[in-house]
Amino acid sequence: MAMTSGNDFRAVSSEINVTPLIDVLLVLLIIFMVIVPVTPKGVGAQIPQPPKHNSPVDPPDTVVVVSVLRTGGTQVAYKINQDDVSRDDLLARLSAIYQNRAERTMFVKGDEDVNFAQVADVIDIGHSAGVEQVGLITPKISAGL
Repeated sequence: MAMTSGNDFRAVSSEINVTPLIDVLLVLLIIFMVIVPVTPKGVGAQIPQPPKHNSPVDPPDTVVVVSVLRTGGTQVAYKINQDDVSRDDLLARLSAIYQNRAERTMFVKGDEDVNFAQVADVIDIGHSAGVEQVGLITPKISAGL
């Protein structure tokens, strides 16, 4: 390090000038102090409302519930919401329902004495029709417990 005397201007000084560095840091500090409060601090969420005890629980129109019902012996009947459907028409009806839908969720409800292979068959038909998510409705869920 060279030191300068009062009258000698030809000597080289190797000291770092920190004044511009401090100015830049103060400007960055002010920018971050202004930007941080503007950013959102959470995700807006809607809280589900509890169902009223006096009204029966009806699924909304957008919900598709396929029911597998025991009719006698090993025979089963199929329903899409409240409409009766044969097994042969099930794929065509589900494909028509999910053709223009963005939400591709289907619920399957089976009787207690229905073989699970028949419920799994309905799930496979739903996947073939374009269903992405399948939910199973159990007796506890349908009873509201």
